[in-house]
Amino acid sequence: MRKNLLLLALLPMLGLHAQQLEGSWKGTLNVGLQKLTMVLHIDKDKSSVTIDIPEQGGENIPMEVKHLSADSIHVTLSKNNASYEGKLNDGQLKGVFKQNILALPLSFELGDVVVNRPQEPHPPYPYTTEEVRFVNPVANDTLAGTLTYPIGFKKKKAPVVLMVTGSGPQNRDEQVFRHKPFLVLADWLARHGIASLRYDDRGTGASTGDFGDATTADFADDARAGIQFLRNRKEFRKVGIIGHSEGGAIAFMLGSEAVPDFIVSLAGPAGRIDTMMVSQLNLIGRSQGMTQDMVKTTKDARNYLKMADKSKWMDYFIDMDLSPYVRKTFCPVLALGGEKDLNVPPSFNTKALEDNLPQNKLNVIKVYPGLSHLFHHCTTGNPSLAFSIEETISPEVLNDISGWILSLGKKK
Repeated sequence: MRKNLLLLALLPMLGLHAQQLEGSWKGTLNVGLQKLTMVLHIDKDKSSVTIDIPEQGGENIPMEVKHLSADSIHVTLSKNNASYEGKLNDGQLKGVFKQNILALPLSFELGDVVVNRPQEPHPPYPYTTEEVRFVNPVANDTLAGTLTYPIGFKKKKAPVVLMVTGSGPQNRDEQVFRHKPFLVLADWLARHGIASLRYDDRGTGASTGDFGDATTADFADDARAGIQFLRNRKEFRKVGIIGHSEGGAIAFMLGSEAVPDFIVSLAGPAGRIDTMMVSQLNLIGRSQGMTQDMVKTTKDARNYLKMADKSKWMDYFIDMDLSPYVRKTFCPVLALGGEKDLNVPPSFNTKALEDNLPQNKLNVIKVYPGLSHLFHHCTTGNPSLAFSIEETISPEVLNDISGWILSLGKKK
């Protein structure tokens, strides 16, 4: 779910562009229950700075600069009441991070964090890709993406899927925790006869629009436009959706309107969001060392989340109940979950799917032992540990997705 719902809602708070600080700088913030890696990316020529907080899924987030000189900075993130003041000393940027009543030492050294992602494909690819754009006529935003054709593509023979990301602003690869799940998935599908279109969220990457003022319903309009774009090309046999997390919820929203031919829901919520969030907050809290539940009731969860996130998106999202959409989704559905998913717990979601999904002999509901919300193998499911896991998506999940989609062309 949306990345700023994790404990403390720690978000980036740095910005500088002095020549001595050009490049990437890495540091670790010790917040007691956990340690957060922070990577500062400084581009002097563009006078811009972004920061990554990999354990919280924050990447390339812009900073606000209050003071900047050759050897000192003072920067803030006003909406999170956070600030940082630091000074260069012996090749390190040393200072203090503040948020609300917290005041913690934070130092950076030159360099980026190196991660190993063995499943991530690299060009040249044995298949064709095309950069495309499509327009959502409701919001008049333009979505930019990559259309990937499968090996041996023949017109009207291959199915195609539109990939819809989870919550929070994400690029077409659904890049989070230094993983690129949609890139890995698109590569796998292309090697197994399935086309795909993945796109940057509105206001993200090369897409236009205002992400911050949008709700799940608005993102559903973007996805609807993507489906129509694929149908208009008249190149594919069937047009479906693969949605992860909030993207899975959007898949059911469009499924209730018979927009896609089929749906692959990757941990897509299927019931009341406020009820699910009680489990999410408590499970994540305990995975990060808390000994007591954070919230007791849906009212507690709603109050906590609305205080942590005052956005229009949260106001809409917390009120959602996906059950009516699921009940009206008559197209084939492959609904997958991870046993250690703390964001969309299968203990909540599987029952919602079983109770509400219409009978269809092509439907499959499956929960994988030992897999997280991102569908990689893990020990606890703690989202902050996803950064340190090398696997991006379990091969079993990849194989099940492609096998199920291809089977739709064989069954009547």
